[in-house]
Formats: sequence, C-alpha cells, structure tokens
Amino acid sequence: MTLKPSRRAFLRGSAAAAGAGALATSARAQSADPLITEVQPWASGLGDGVDATPYSLPIRFEADVIRRNVDWLTADTISSINFTPIHALDGTITPQGCAFERHHSGAIELRKQDYRLMINGLVDRPLVFTYEDLERFPRENHVYFCECAANSGMEWAGAQLNGAQFTHGMIHNMEYTGVPLRALLEEAGFDASAKWVYVEGADASSNGRSIPMEKALDDVFVAFKANGEALRKEHGYPVRLVVPGWEGNMWIKWLRRIEVLNAPVESREETSKYTDTLADGTSRKWTWEMDAKSVITSPSPQSPITHGTGPLVITGLAWSGRGAITRVDVSKDGGITWETARLAKPGERMAMSRFYLDTDWDGSEMLLQARAMDETGYVQPTKDQLREVRGENSIYHNNGIQTWWVKPNGEAENVEIS
Repeated sequence: MTLKPSRRAFLRGSAAAAGAGALATSARAQSADPLITEVQPWASGLGDGVDATPYSLPIRFEADVIRRNVDWLTADTISSINFTPIHALDGTITPQGCAFERHHSGAIELRKQDYRLMINGLVDRPLVFTYEDLERFPRENHVYFCECAANSGMEWAGAQLNGAQFTHGMIHNMEYTGVPLRALLEEAGFDASAKWVYVEGADASSNGRSIPMEKALDDVFVAFKANGEALRKEHGYPVRLVVPGWEGNMWIKWLRRIEVLNAPVESREETSKYTDTLADGTSRKWTWEMDAKSVITSPSPQSPITHGTGPLVITGLAWSGRGAITRVDVSKDGGITWETARLAKPGERMAMSRFYLDTDWDGSEMLLQARAMDETGYVQPTKDQLREVRGENSIYHNNGIQTWWVKPNGEAENVEIS
C-alpha cells in the first residue's frame, strides 16, 4: 500500500526537493536563512508606544487591501459605487473601512445631535425620535449581508471585469446593533390594517423605497452600530435601515422618515430603477430578495496561486437572502464534476458563509466554479440558465455561477464556458 503524505509532511518537505516551488520555503528554513540565524532590525530596538495610533489603522504592508472604483462605470463618483476587496479578506465579517459604498447623491455628514427620525401616516401618534431616544429601546445584534442589486450586473452579457472585487464586491457582511422596526411602529401605534411602509433618507436623493408591512414587522432593523462601533459616514451615520436578505438599495442610509401606508409609493427607485428588464422589454417588479450566490475569492484574478504545485486552499463566500447557506460545491473542471466544500461554520440566515476546499494542485489548468445551496433547497443557477429565463437586458439580480480560468502559471482570468 502506498500512503499519500499528509499536508503537514508535504509542507515540511526536504532539502533534496528544494527545486520544487512548493518546497522553497521549507528548503530555506533548513539552510542558513538569515531571517532565522541573524538578529533583525525589528528585534533590535523598541517599537511604537500604545498611543502611536489612537484609532488603529491597517499596517502599511496591507495598503493594497482597499475599496476600488471603476472609473468608466459612472459619470462621477457622487452617484456611484466602489467595491469591497473580497479577494483579500478571509472569514466572513467585513471591516467597515473595506465595506463597499453606494451613493445616489454623495455621503453626507449628519451629527447625532441633529438626527431626527419621523414616523407618520397611518399611526395613532405621529412621533419624532432623536438619536438618544433610539438608544433607550431594547437593542439587538445581528450579522447580515448587504448586497447591491447590481452586484455582478456587468457580467450579464459575458465576462467583463477581471477580479472578484469587481464582479462580486458590491457586498459586505457586518454585525449590526440597533432596534427592530416593529418596536418603533408599535410605539407610534400603527394601523393593523396598513399594508406598507415608505422609508426615506436625509440625503438629497432621499432614495425612498416602499416595504411590505409583513417584512417591516418581521426582521427589518434600525441600526446605529456596525461591528461594535458607530456606523461610518459612508454607511449612513448615525442611523441606517437594515433589510435582511433584500437588495441593498432598500437599506436606507441616514434614515429620516417612515410613513405607514396602505399602498406602495411607486417611487423612482422602484419603478424606473431597480426593476428587472426581460428579453421582451417588460420588467419584473418587486424583486427584493437576493437569491443564493457564491464566488471563489482565491484563487482568482487578484489572488493568483504563487506557491507552485502541491497543497492548495480554494476558498470563497456564499450567501442567500432566503435563509442560511447549507452547502457549497466546488468544481475544478468547469462544472463537469463537483466536490462538496467545507463550511467554516454552520450557515446563518441572511449572512455570508465562508467555504474551503483543501486540495492538491498539480499545475494543470482549472476552470474553478462554486455553486451554493440554501435552506429552502434553492440551487444557484448557471448564467445560461438565468439567461434562458431573463435574457441579457437586466442589470440586477445576476446570481449566476462564476468561472475563473486558472492557468498553469497560477494566474487566473474571468471567463465563461460555452
């Protein structure tokens, strides 16, 4: 019987195999490596004191892990978007400083002292809350993903942008702290027969959206913290709406008004925008939920294989607006065969899941794909399956399977399989 060496044994390697790229580090460790045998500058003196950076920033060696814009995507950066560097992150929680931005009229500055939230319409007591008022309600903590409806939208007609950051980076996953919207509506005495709420922000665009009352009373959340600290300016400081599992344009930033109604408002953002145009020119409306989706973040175009052949960790993210991710499969041959990946932890409802496939790479080219499944039984479709139903006119809700072509040199490229 021939036993396959363990991953640990492989990485330990031997000096005799120093010519292999995957063993280069092991070979250096067994030779006179000056990083081991000589005292280095960082061990020869004192480092920074505790007050050197009162609010800590990433070390300069990670300066490339930043949000990025695509210049040609919009006319200017005021009504535009930038992208989370998902290729450079691990785990599931997105640091606020890396979490994507989407603005319709720019990010505004609004002090807590100047903040007001009105609830009016079909209520017994129209109310205005200050920031301090909101802090007095019983609060909750929940981890949710926020995904722009246009995430992957540029890929409808074919492979366009070469990087997971640009194809799938209009998303973040954070722990929010705040108050259930239900508690505020109950405080105002909302009419039990009301069918909708209309929410708008304090910025110039207001970005008003209608939300069914059933959803508003279920899990919609008025948040004033993210990842344990105040919201960032670009994420709606001091207060934003969180609408779990639904498209990000409904997560109103700088939330200023909630009106209880019997019918939707039919605003610009839910008629001429954020509707899905089909092949025959008609548009699907009220497509709020974000369907199950996944992407391999490494290897990928911005995260190539640099260590040569041998052990390889394939990793990525999966999420669903309909519930928890229960399984992710990975294909290395463009969907011909599949292997079930390992979820880092059990999936959480409306939150991102991290998956890993620990494998060995022999230097052959790969066509990497991931396919997510959620607790409803929904299986992420191929792009061809989506196009058969919806054509190529849409911008929004593209959750088709992504393909990376990994070349023998370890570099990767965005492709589609025909």
